[in-house]
Amino acid sequence: MGQVVATAERVVTAPVDRVRSALADYEGVRPRVLPEQFTGYRVEAGGQGAGTRVAWRFAATSKRVRDQLVEVSQPDADTLVENDTRSSMVTTWTLHPADAGLTTVRVRTTWNGAGGIGGFFERTFAPKGLRRVYDDLLRRLDREVATS
Repeated sequence: MGQVVATAERVVTAPVDRVRSALADYEGVRPRVLPEQFTGYRVEAGGQGAGTRVAWRFAATSKRVRDQLVEVSQPDADTLVENDTRSSMVTTWTLHPADAGLTTVRVRTTWNGAGGIGGFFERTFAPKGLRRVYDDLLRRLDREVATS
């Protein structure tokens, strides 16, 4: 068994405070920016940043579907951590102010992968597939918070 890591990053055309607020808004913004791989989205507790608990079904492929129940923490102002209570999956969102009111958003997901040949394929292909999903999500986020 090895750790699997998937990352994506995008410069979003909005100041860090606007992006921070949008990412932490699990009731309004998050359901609007989630790609079609996420279904059955519901907020079970909270809804704004740390202390939020949210559930969804994530379909990496038609055969790789997992029900997730995520608890959100916020170790600092520019970091949100989503821990799936049903697996080893942890997703960390990190914000970095950039020039002229832009924000770099980085998302990193890790989980304990399978062993053997299945684990080899998981470590090889899953990060690429998840990166495509995150690229879509970050594009949608940029459209949601973009300054005019």
